[in-house]
Amino acid sequence: MSADLADHETDTAHALAVELRMLAGQLRRRLRQEASLADWTESQRAVLLRLERQDGATVTELAQAEGVRSQSMGATVSSLMEAGWIKGAPDPVDGRRTLLSITPQTRKVFRQVRAAREDWLQRTISARYSAAEQKQLASAVRLLQRLLEA
Repeated sequence: MSADLADHETDTAHALAVELRMLAGQLRRRLRQEASLADWTESQRAVLLRLERQDGATVTELAQAEGVRSQSMGATVSSLMEAGWIKGAPDPVDGRRTLLSITPQTRKVFRQVRAAREDWLQRTISARYSAAEQKQLASAVRLLQRLLEA
């Protein structure tokens, strides 16, 4: 492979990386606009999503996972508990520890938000893309999924 061809491929990959990063950010913001049933901050949203995946975490574990001080996480957790988004229960193994989990209300909001976002995507894809373009989009999604493979 010539140096010019290698440089061109590097430039193309870089341009794609920039466009994909910007597009991913725009899509994320648009999806948030479509369904924001709860007015969570970024840190609150991160905690709730982590607790959805890993039910039963302590404030210290959440702080370590999110890379913040325990005091900061304590404030985030307190605000979520006051609003009824999370609850605490004694650790069955070590009663001195409190295990945090999301409430049924939070799970319901997550389901509603995801359904609203998927509905918007489905309607928009149906309205803006022909059947052939939808097949192309499906192929592009499979290609994008490979970015996340180990």
